[in-house]
Amino acid sequence: MKKDYYSDLGIANNASQDDIKKAFRKLAHQHHPDKQGGDEKRFKEINEAYQVLSDPQKRQQYDQYGHANHQAGAGFSWEDMARQGGNGGGVQFDFGDLGDVFGDMFGFGGSKKGARRDTRGSDLQIDIDIELKEAITGLKKELRIPKSVKCDACAGSGAEPGSKVITCPTCAGSGQVATTQRTILGVFQSAAPCSACKATGKKIEKKCKACSGDGRVRKEGKISVSVPAGIDDGQTLRLSGEGEAGSQGAPAGDLYVRIHVRSDKRFARKGDDLYSDLEVSYSQAALGDKIKFLTHDGMMEVKVPAAIQTGQLIRLSNLGLPHLQKKGRGDLYIRIVVATPKSLNRKQKELFEQLKREGL
Repeated sequence: MKKDYYSDLGIANNASQDDIKKAFRKLAHQHHPDKQGGDEKRFKEINEAYQVLSDPQKRQQYDQYGHANHQAGAGFSWEDMARQGGNGGGVQFDFGDLGDVFGDMFGFGGSKKGARRDTRGSDLQIDIDIELKEAITGLKKELRIPKSVKCDACAGSGAEPGSKVITCPTCAGSGQVATTQRTILGVFQSAAPCSACKATGKKIEKKCKACSGDGRVRKEGKISVSVPAGIDDGQTLRLSGEGEAGSQGAPAGDLYVRIHVRSDKRFARKGDDLYSDLEVSYSQAALGDKIKFLTHDGMMEVKVPAAIQTGQLIRLSNLGLPHLQKKGRGDLYIRIVVATPKSLNRKQKELFEQLKREGL
């Protein structure tokens, strides 16, 4: 029976490498034979599928030629691995992503990805309120944010000016140290972050007095944010490198600015279109008229057609919000509201009585 590696992992044919890895992790935890309720046969199928699909070259061959091209020797054999692991534990394995999965199950780190851990600064988030008019035109806003910034005294290195930054003797500058772990599957070799230098690969001879060797200090940062025209409520802007500074010269994090557009008394927003009410009298609704109407672009003349009814819309093109991803703007829709007089004088009453007799 022809095998379908994608079905074995429960993923689509166009799944990304991250999706493949996530699916394998989940199923491997669920069906591992050493866990209660595990299924060795199913685990072998999952493993075989992962060994092919996680390798771009093997995956390409599989997609082109099918399962037959991978039946013999396409990936490593689970039986061979288990057999080697049982022969006195003398075989070492370094499985990269697969090691990560076994590490989760058996309590050790399997991939070298964990070495030289990122000391990048933390991301920050701030919320700002703007008016609808500002969302239409766009604006630049100055923000003052307390955050960690690069230490000026040591230029972010963490070393006292004039002192040396040396290569870490523990890890020889690699930021990682080799570790081994004996399991039922054999002896696994992996890399762990060097604790002596915090995975930086460097050691400071004398710490900077201004920042105590951290390479950053706390102060208020001034940031200019350009809010684009057409931005919607709840959207977020990302300012790369404007977050917390990283320790000892590592890259800074990012700043995320979430935008809140205040509601407007006269205009309601739906996407990039605007809606507003225009009150007209009985006579204007019946006979039609030209009425001045204040928009965000200035005073406009709205032509009200004769016999218009309450609730009907008049469209004013390109008077809405600018489109973020393309040229042009949305539209402004004027909703007609025919106003009923609250009080009438004698002459007006006579006129309405006459209209009533005419059936209007």
